[in-house]
Amino acid sequence: MKKDPDRIEILVSEKRVKLHVFEPSNRELWTVVGKGKEHWLDPESDFCSCPGYYFGRLSGKNKCYHLDSVILAKKENQFEKIVFSDDEYANFVVSLISDL
Repeated sequence: MKKDPDRIEILVSEKRVKLHVFEPSNRELWTVVGKGKEHWLDPESDFCSCPGYYFGRLSGKNKCYHLDSVILAKKENQFEKIVFSDDEYANFVVSLISDL
């Protein structure tokens, strides 16, 4: 699937790129709200939980547009930062995994 730069810019401008910070540990999780789903990403590991990433990697393609959205959002400092307690980390991760 060819990446659409407009799609990436829309995700960023609509602040659908989110950084979840858990305190006091300062653990971070990135998510991007796509079409009806929230995808978990690890930009440092070049990973996204979306099906496009998985099938794209199987066929030797580059990263998905969600990863490009996080890169652009970080570069332009245009993302929503949401702070949680470390006590909420496990439930948050379980809810992300259950959406897969």
